[in-house]
Amino acid sequence: MTDLVSVGQGGKPHGLDGSFFVERGSEDKERFAVGATLHVDGEPAKIVASKTSRGRPVIRLDREAPRGADLAVPRAELPPPEEDEYYEFQLVGLAVEEEGGRALGRVIAVLPGPANDVLELDSGLLLPLVGACVLKVYLDASRILIAQGFAEPS
Repeated sequence: MTDLVSVGQGGKPHGLDGSFFVERGSEDKERFAVGATLHVDGEPAKIVASKTSRGRPVIRLDREAPRGADLAVPRAELPPPEEDEYYEFQLVGLAVEEEGGRALGRVIAVLPGPANDVLELDSGLLLPLVGACVLKVYLDASRILIAQGFAEPS
């Protein structure tokens, strides 16, 4: 397990000075503040300019960041999540089961959605990350309990 956690991805250029949009950026606005350090594909880089455009962060670093580059921070720098909130890396790999014990698969990704995030399972199921569906996340037991009716057999 790496000690770097992705907080976004280098996106399309913005202007001619080397600035670029941050895709899938962290909701923590301080993460992209001037002076903050990000790891670009594992190498540290300082943010030298920061603004928002169309609701998304636009940053310029002290070195080049190729489009699609992973932007990350050390896991130790992340604040603890609020109650019933989780970082994506905490959910990936957890076993998912329905009330009653039926195994549904393991989380392979957390996908952004227009209204809510979605858990993608290795079984092909997509489950909404909402309270009506996700009844409980047991990090210590490495499992997620899902309400019946969200994972109908095909």
